[in-house]
Amino acid sequence: MKLEILGSGCANCKKLMAVTEAAVRDLGIEDAELIKVEDFPTIMAYGVMSTPALAIDGKLVMSGKVPSQAEVGTLITTALAAQG
Repeated sequence: MKLEILGSGCANCKKLMAVTEAAVRDLGIEDAELIKVEDFPTIMAYGVMSTPALAIDGKLVMSGKVPSQAEVGTLITTALAAQG
């Protein structure tokens, strides 16, 4: 599973990274790859209008806020369920 934190490296982007790391750890996902994406053209390619944003396996799932750890956990488990 590839989790991309999209943003400029601002405080909220760092918070999203921390929340995502904690959610992955709590869910016990060992094969998660967390990537910080600060490249503006790449961020724009996802259609992000407001950062921070989170993409899971190449699909934008959230942007413009720092969700709770529980919300990130739900996004991850939903993405896992969609994979089958």
